[in-house]
Amino acid sequence: MRPKRFFVTGTDTGVGKTVVAAALARAFAARGRRVAVMKPVASGAEPTAEGFRSADALALMAAANVPAPYETVNPYCFRPPVSPHIAAQECAAVIELAVIRRCFDVLAGRADCVVVEGAGGWLAPITGRVAMADLALALRLPVILVVGLRLGCLNHAFLTYESIRAKGASFAGWVANGIDPAMERAAENLVSLADRLGEPLARIPSLDPGGASPDLGEAAATLESL
Repeated sequence: MRPKRFFVTGTDTGVGKTVVAAALARAFAARGRRVAVMKPVASGAEPTAEGFRSADALALMAAANVPAPYETVNPYCFRPPVSPHIAAQECAAVIELAVIRRCFDVLAGRADCVVVEGAGGWLAPITGRVAMADLALALRLPVILVVGLRLGCLNHAFLTYESIRAKGASFAGWVANGIDPAMERAAENLVSLADRLGEPLARIPSLDPGGASPDLGEAAATLESL
């Protein structure tokens, strides 16, 4: 199998990127692959005895089967729960794509699959001039879009999809995540999304917080065939 690397982005923050990225990592591992994960930039971290730690990065690490130092998985970790570029400014830090690239190369050299999760949405800034989209492009990663199913998701999904294509990134597919169980006309929204984005890699029903990880085995199989 050719090495597989993917960048997981979302239509917004809080749409389930970490749930999807971790579930994909578990699915690839279940297929016998050596799986590494990465959360290049994270904000909203909590202090620990080892330093600041992102819950998202820790969740990804728990799903991987290729161990790596925390600082390699999450080279930029900030405490303020704000946009990464603002958090970096407040912490007097400079986010450098070259540093992220070096960490990614270390992980990629050890693994058959690498799942990289962005922060916020596709165009969320990480510096004054660089966005998450630029990070995905710099790493040359096919993009998986997580669509949080709620009112407004069509506009967010279509705008993100058009930007992915306009920037020349490879679109690997999308995942429908039922984050609003009370959403009206969810089925009709799914039809509209599929008409524009193609059939989803997976459809995740509404999950209880802290519940079981969704099974994305079929999605992993599809991604391996790309």
